[in-house]
Amino acid sequence: MNGLLCYCRQGFEPDLAAELSERAANAGFHGYAKTERNSGYVTYVCEDAAALSRSVRYHDIVFARQKLELFAELKDLNPTDRVTPMLELIAGRGRFGDILVEHPDSDEGKPLSGLARAFTNALRPALRKRGLLSDKEDARLPRLHVFFLAGTHALLASSDPKDSSPFPLGVPRLRAQANAPSRSALKLDEALMIFMSDEERAKILKPGMHAADLGAAPGGWSWILTKHGLHVSSIDNGPMSETAMATGLINHIRADGFQWQPPRKLEWMVCDMVESPRKVAHRMAEWFANGWCKHAIFNLKLPMKKRWEETRLCLDEFEQQSGKALHMHAKQLYHDREEITVFATVI
Repeated sequence: MNGLLCYCRQGFEPDLAAELSERAANAGFHGYAKTERNSGYVTYVCEDAAALSRSVRYHDIVFARQKLELFAELKDLNPTDRVTPMLELIAGRGRFGDILVEHPDSDEGKPLSGLARAFTNALRPALRKRGLLSDKEDARLPRLHVFFLAGTHALLASSDPKDSSPFPLGVPRLRAQANAPSRSALKLDEALMIFMSDEERAKILKPGMHAADLGAAPGGWSWILTKHGLHVSSIDNGPMSETAMATGLINHIRADGFQWQPPRKLEWMVCDMVESPRKVAHRMAEWFANGWCKHAIFNLKLPMKKRWEETRLCLDEFEQQSGKALHMHAKQLYHDREEITVFATVI
């Protein structure tokens, strides 16, 4: 079996399949997507998986938590010896720098977590004995993934550490802080981690910078920005939490985020307003067109159907209406639900 294996949020398989199909076609590859609703993953079958993987980058796929190059499928595995048939398929593919044994992040897949942990301990020494796995983790080499769909059914895949998520299942592990004003704070915390490297954050997210948070109440996103030392104008007619206001870096302005205009140019704008995605995309483009901010992170709440089509339309309109050359990155993050998060910065 050759193709791509991508993980996604449970229930968004059709959207990821539509996105992969379109991106593959635009890159000149012929193939087809295979998926089941609520499975938590999609495979895109094609003849030249390596070439497709090079053309369709993980960074660009909105609905994928992880992107892997699929090279084998094993059915009817013997529970008493799953290692031997895997070694036969892995041999000849060169040396790997790390191994991840995973399972779908779905209702059916989560019970396989115990098997995944135990099997890692069995497969790792067997791979090293055959010289198929480096003695220590080596990011210069491909990463091996074993993806269990059932105790007797697994997919084998590999990833380029520079073109994939570094996290198991593509899920960053973030802890909700007890004093956070809202759980939505995790969404911005994850976005800042995923969309920027440590060096990029140090460059464009500096203490003393000024930001606006549109639709801020109760203040989760504003609170995260103050953790980085930013001064925040929190725009919302609703009340802000005492925890957020206690930072001393927030100015609560009771106004409509779709109407308020900053009195001066700001470095940052963030927005998590509950409104139609096109209306939000238009408002975000207006901020860039008027030069009110240099960097922005915002969420687009998606409809229940044709979410990839709506995503593509909103992102295209945002980019066109902004009137600026932008670097843009959009993902459905782990802490997102029926939405995607967009990072945009002026080039």
